[in-house]
Amino acid sequence: MIAFPRTALAQEMVAALQGKALLGDAHNGLFLAGPRRTGKSTFLQGDLRPALQAAGAVVVYVDLWADSRRDPGSLIAEAIGRALEPQLGLLARTARKAGLDKVKVGGLEVDTSKIGKVDGLTLTDALRLLFESAGKPVALIIDEAQHALTSEAGEAAMTALKSARDQLNQPGTVNLMLVMSGSDRDKLLRLVNTASAPFYGSQIQRMPPLGPDFIAHVAELIEAQRPDLQPVDQALLQQAFEVFGFRPQFFMAALGQVLSPLDALTGRFEPALLQA
Repeated sequence: MIAFPRTALAQEMVAALQGKALLGDAHNGLFLAGPRRTGKSTFLQGDLRPALQAAGAVVVYVDLWADSRRDPGSLIAEAIGRALEPQLGLLARTARKAGLDKVKVGGLEVDTSKIGKVDGLTLTDALRLLFESAGKPVALIIDEAQHALTSEAGEAAMTALKSARDQLNQPGTVNLMLVMSGSDRDKLLRLVNTASAPFYGSQIQRMPPLGPDFIAHVAELIEAQRPDLQPVDQALLQQAFEVFGFRPQFFMAALGQVLSPLDALTGRFEPALLQA
C-alpha cells in the first residue's frame, strides 16, 4: 500500500480538538464515521496521532477491534495504563529504592507495583494522573468506538471518559481531547443521540474519503514508473475509485492487476480498471 499523508486534514482536526476552530464542537469530542476499509485507521495512526504529538499532546491510541475476545473496557484501561508507564516509571523506581510502596502525584496515591495498570484508579483518575505527570494535554483516540457498547465495562468506560473530559477541560482550556471513530454510524450514534448517552449532544462527523489529491498522487506515481502511459486519465481513475467505494486497498489491488505485465493488457489501462 502506498503512503499518502493527509497532513492538512490532520492539522484542521488538531485545531478543532484544541478548541481553536471558530465553529464546531470537536473540543468536547470528535466522532468520525466512515465505511470500513476507507482509510480511517491509517489516517488516525499515520496522520492524526503524529500531528497531535507535534502539537504537544500525549497520545493514547486503542483499537477496540484489535482483539474481539477482550472486553473493550479493559482495552481502554490498558491503553491508558501503558501510556502512564513511561511517565511514572522513573518515579516508581526512585520510590522503590527509597522503600516506598506508594507515591502521591497530583493528590493521587499510586501503588508503585501497579504502574502501567489501571488498577485501583478510576479511568478519570488515571487520565488526570497522565495529564499531571506528563505536564501535557492528553489525546485519547478510540478506533471502532461503537464496540464499547457491547459490554457493561465498555459502557462504563465511556461514561468515565465523559466525566474525565468535564473535569479536565475548562472554558478556553482543553486538557483532554477525545477522538472516536466508527465504521457503523448507527451504532456510533448511540454514544450521542439520547439523553442517557454519555456524549449526548455531540455530532457525528463523516470522515472525509480520499479524493482527487489522492488520485493525482497515484497518477504521478504511474507516470514516473511508466512514462509510456503519460498522460494518465485522472478523471477515469477517480470514477473507478468511486465505484470501489473510495476503498484504497481494493482500488490499488485492481490497479496493480491491470498494470501487471502478466495481464497482457492491450490499449489503455484506465478503461480496464473501470471495468474491474
